[in-house]
Amino acid sequence: MKQLLCIVFTFGLWVALTWTPGVADVFVGVVVALLVATLLSHIYPDNPHKALDPRRVFWFLVYIPYFLFYCVRANLDVAYRVLHPDVPIRPGIVKVRTKLESEMAKTFLANSITLTPGTLTVDIDGSDLYIHWINVVGEGVEEHSALIVRRFEKLLRRIFE
Repeated sequence: MKQLLCIVFTFGLWVALTWTPGVADVFVGVVVALLVATLLSHIYPDNPHKALDPRRVFWFLVYIPYFLFYCVRANLDVAYRVLHPDVPIRPGIVKVRTKLESEMAKTFLANSITLTPGTLTVDIDGSDLYIHWINVVGEGVEEHSALIVRRFEKLLRRIFE
């Protein structure tokens, strides 16, 4: 079942990206989907059918503008710091803790943090993430977690767990 969903998802992605209904394109898409499923299906989630749950899709659609809001806000903050004559930065690597349990949710959280300018996920170790932050504020794991992780965590839990 997992491999079949991998084939269907990969073929659907192929069709969406090529967007040409030619016979040769469809044939190549099927071959690529079979190849990807054969080589990479072991890294697909264990329960891929959960992605089709309408509630999860709804919360993912809510997450997209939510994430974009924080991304734009972070872009403006980084632009301010770059253009400011005194360059008010205090870079450092901080440890934050997540309450998310699934590997997919943690990976999505880490990518969301990395895609937000001013932060970069360096490592994931269990429930701890190590983040390079352009302007470290606050002290301790709990305060850093509240500032960086918690805003994404509540929606990601609804999507992935």
